Amino acid sequence: MITKLTPQQSRRINALIRRECCNYDNGNCILLDDGEPCVCPQIITFSHIICKWCKSAVLPLDKELYIQLEKPKHTRVCAICGKDFIYSSNREKYCNLCKRTALLRRKKKYRINKGLRRDV
Repeated sequence: MITKLTPQQSRRINALIRRECCNYDNGNCILLDDGEPCVCPQIITFSHIICKWCKSAVLPLDKELYIQLEKPKHTRVCAICGKDFIYSSNREKYCNLCKRTALLRRKKKYRINKGLRRDV
Protein backbone atom coordinates (compact mmCIF):
# COMPACT_ATOMS: atom_id res chain seq x y z
CA MET A 1 0.00 0.00 0.00
CA ILE A 2 1.32 3.42 -0.98
CA THR A 3 1.03 6.24 1.53
CA LYS A 4 0.52 9.67 -0.08
CA LEU A 5 2.53 12.58 1.34
CA THR A 6 2.18 16.33 1.44
CA PRO A 7 5.35 18.38 0.77
CA GLN A 8 5.73 19.16 4.48
CA GLN A 9 5.42 15.47 5.43
CA SER A 10 7.94 14.57 2.73
CA ARG A 11 10.48 17.04 4.15
CA ARG A 12 9.97 15.65 7.66
CA ILE A 13 10.44 12.07 6.48
CA ASN A 14 13.58 12.91 4.52
CA ALA A 15 15.06 14.68 7.53
CA LEU A 16 14.15 11.70 9.71
CA ILE A 17 15.82 9.30 7.27
CA ARG A 18 19.00 11.38 7.15
CA ARG A 19 19.12 11.45 10.95
CA GLU A 20 17.91 8.01 12.00
CA CYS A 21 18.00 5.42 9.19
CA CYS A 22 20.78 2.89 9.73
CA ASN A 23 20.91 2.08 6.00
CA TYR A 24 21.40 5.68 4.86
CA ASP A 25 24.99 6.61 4.00
CA ASN A 26 25.60 10.05 2.42
CA GLY A 27 22.64 9.79 0.06
CA ASN A 28 23.10 6.09 -0.68
CA CYS A 29 21.17 3.07 0.57
CA ILE A 30 23.34 0.32 2.03
CA LEU A 31 20.59 -2.30 1.59
CA LEU A 32 20.45 -1.77 -2.17
CA ASP A 33 24.23 -1.62 -2.59
CA ASP A 34 25.43 -4.54 -4.73
CA GLY A 35 28.97 -3.41 -5.33
CA GLU A 36 28.25 0.05 -6.66
CA PRO A 37 26.45 2.81 -4.75
CA CYS A 38 22.67 3.10 -5.16
CA VAL A 39 20.80 6.31 -4.35
CA CYS A 40 18.27 6.01 -1.51
CA PRO A 41 14.88 5.71 -3.28
CA GLN A 42 12.94 7.33 -0.44
CA ILE A 43 15.03 10.51 -0.50
CA ILE A 44 14.35 11.07 -4.21
CA THR A 45 10.62 10.21 -3.94
CA PHE A 46 8.51 13.14 -2.75
CA SER A 47 4.90 12.02 -3.22
CA HIS A 48 4.67 8.73 -1.28
CA ILE A 49 6.53 6.25 0.93
CA ILE A 50 8.02 3.38 -1.06
CA CYS A 51 10.70 2.04 1.29
CA LYS A 52 9.41 -0.76 3.55
CA TRP A 53 12.29 -0.24 5.99
CA CYS A 54 11.44 3.44 6.28
CA LYS A 55 7.78 2.64 6.92
CA SER A 56 8.39 -0.07 9.53
CA ALA A 57 11.51 1.10 11.38
CA VAL A 58 12.16 4.80 10.79
CA LEU A 59 8.68 6.35 10.60
CA PRO A 60 7.56 5.21 14.12
CA LEU A 61 10.37 7.31 15.61
CA ASP A 62 8.36 10.47 14.81
CA LYS A 63 5.11 9.66 16.63
CA GLU A 64 3.08 12.59 15.34
CA LEU A 65 3.97 11.91 11.70
CA TYR A 66 3.46 8.16 12.20
CA ILE A 67 -0.06 8.73 13.54
CA GLN A 68 -0.89 11.08 10.65
CA LEU A 69 0.23 8.62 7.99
CA GLU A 70 -0.47 5.16 9.39
CA LYS A 71 -3.39 5.57 11.86
CA PRO A 72 -2.48 2.71 14.22
CA LYS A 73 -5.24 0.76 16.01
CA HIS A 74 -5.01 2.49 19.39
CA THR A 75 -5.53 6.08 18.23
CA ARG A 76 -7.82 8.72 19.72
CA VAL A 77 -8.38 12.45 19.39
CA CYS A 78 -7.30 14.57 22.37
CA ALA A 79 -10.24 16.25 24.10
CA ILE A 80 -8.32 19.51 24.59
CA CYS A 81 -6.09 20.12 21.56
CA GLY A 82 -7.78 17.87 18.98
CA LYS A 83 -4.59 16.08 17.87
CA ASP A 84 -4.45 12.31 17.42
CA PHE A 85 -2.52 10.31 20.00
CA ILE A 86 -1.85 6.65 20.78
CA TYR A 87 -3.56 5.61 24.00
CA SER A 88 -2.43 2.88 26.36
CA SER A 89 -5.60 2.46 28.45
CA ASN A 90 -9.32 2.82 27.78
CA ARG A 91 -9.65 5.79 30.15
CA GLU A 92 -7.19 8.10 28.41
CA LYS A 93 -8.78 11.22 26.89
CA TYR A 94 -5.77 13.53 26.59
CA CYS A 95 -2.44 13.48 24.75
CA ASN A 96 0.81 13.63 26.71
CA LEU A 97 1.06 17.40 26.35
CA CYS A 98 -2.48 18.06 27.61
CA LYS A 99 -2.52 15.60 30.54
CA ARG A 100 -0.92 18.09 32.89
CA THR A 101 -3.27 20.88 31.82
CA ALA A 102 -6.30 18.67 32.46
CA LEU A 103 -4.96 17.63 35.87
CA LEU A 104 -4.37 21.25 36.92
CA ARG A 105 -7.89 22.20 35.77
CA ARG A 106 -9.43 19.39 37.84
CA LYS A 107 -7.45 20.38 40.93
CA LYS A 108 -8.40 24.02 40.53
CA LYS A 109 -12.08 23.13 40.11
CA TYR A 110 -11.94 20.91 43.20
CA ARG A 111 -10.32 23.67 45.30
CA ILE A 112 -12.91 26.22 44.21
CA ASN A 113 -15.83 23.90 44.94
CA LYS A 114 -14.38 22.88 48.29
CA GLY A 115 -13.83 26.51 49.32
CA LEU A 116 -17.37 27.61 48.43
CA ARG A 117 -19.12 24.78 50.23
CA ARG A 118 -20.36 25.71 53.71
CA ASP A 119 -21.54 23.29 56.33
CA VAL A 120 -24.44 24.68 58.35
